[in-house]
Amino acid sequence: MITTDICIVGAGPVGLFAVFEAGLLKMRCHLIDALPQVGGQLSEIYPHKPIYDIPGYPTVKAQELIDNLMLQIDPFKPTFTLGERVDEIQRQEDNTFIVKTNENTEVHCKAICIAGGLGCFEPRKPVVEGLESFENGKGIAYMVKDPEHFRDKKIVLAGGGDSALDWTIFLADVAKEVTLVHRGDSFRGAPASADKVAKLAQEGKINLLLKSNVVKVSGNGVLKEVHIEDAAKVTTPIEADNLIPLFGLSPKLGPIADWGLDIDKAAIVVDRDSYSTNVPGIFAIGDINTYNGKLKLILCGFHEAALMSHGAFKYAYPDAHLSFKYTTVNGIHGF
Repeated sequence: MITTDICIVGAGPVGLFAVFEAGLLKMRCHLIDALPQVGGQLSEIYPHKPIYDIPGYPTVKAQELIDNLMLQIDPFKPTFTLGERVDEIQRQEDNTFIVKTNENTEVHCKAICIAGGLGCFEPRKPVVEGLESFENGKGIAYMVKDPEHFRDKKIVLAGGGDSALDWTIFLADVAKEVTLVHRGDSFRGAPASADKVAKLAQEGKINLLLKSNVVKVSGNGVLKEVHIEDAAKVTTPIEADNLIPLFGLSPKLGPIADWGLDIDKAAIVVDRDSYSTNVPGIFAIGDINTYNGKLKLILCGFHEAALMSHGAFKYAYPDAHLSFKYTTVNGIHGF
């Protein structure tokens, strides 16, 4: 079992900055996120998107912001559980919590901070005949948690965004055969990545099928064939061990809705003093919370993280004296 001071549910920008603020108070943090990497929406959906309202940055790309946040919190040595969804929380007799994930990971913590953005992200599933029959390890994967799982296999990816392009490029050196299927004739992702995919296709290192759709999957218990329809409405089956549809993610409140929290229009109600919820010891920051005057901005989430960390400290250590100093006085390593 993992033991920590604060379990942060969500490893997006606000959750990451919460590690920094908690670290200044010498509180350990463990973060859990359903996505296989940190960064939340910024890394998964629009890593190349410019952001203009981060203080000190006239403009910063989304992924660059995440990379800088990771550097900023490195001195505090947070730990991570990625690619797993928090399903259950259990209050203990001493008012601490056990947080459990869908993969049976358990985290014992003194306080919980929900920084889940818009909620738990679930994959957008395309309309494909037989798709659900091959989920749960039978050939369909909606994200790449461990690239080695696909080594020396025949892989079909579907999609036209950054994730589809990036994983096509990466898996070209891992899988036995890679086929990228895209319904359009141009990509939504980064031009440099699109050019690299086109070059790999020209060199015969991948199969690139444009103006095409995956319409059916078939097999005997496990995936064997992916059926692809081209622009002429001709369907051709190709042999495949795995299909990876990458059509983005949809936010859902998920199991959080069952934790006894006050919910208003799919957001968690908090007070503005410490961003605590109606459940003692559970806090919520970022886009997932709501209060009078709420603005869904990253910089507002950073402010919420600072106040939350002080509230969490007082909850976790009610008898301790809180000695907070400015970082400009002692520096990060002075805490």
